[in-house]
Amino acid sequence: MNENRSVFSLHGITGMLIATVLLLSILAGLTVWGLGVQNANMSNFYKVKDEQSIKMFGSTRAEHIVDVK
Repeated sequence: MNENRSVFSLHGITGMLIATVLLLSILAGLTVWGLGVQNANMSNFYKVKDEQSIKMFGSTRAEHIVDVK
């Protein structure tokens, strides 16, 4: 029998709390980072010039997008 058991070992409550705090901190960090990216790009307006000549396939579609600042 394993006589060397402990509730507060790394495989018990402590390990579960460490994993939970780590996952919640990763979630909070990614949420803050995502909100920062959204706030940085919400005022980045653009317009499309000469939209009738844009082809569905081809590498020139990006040339028609112009940043408005």
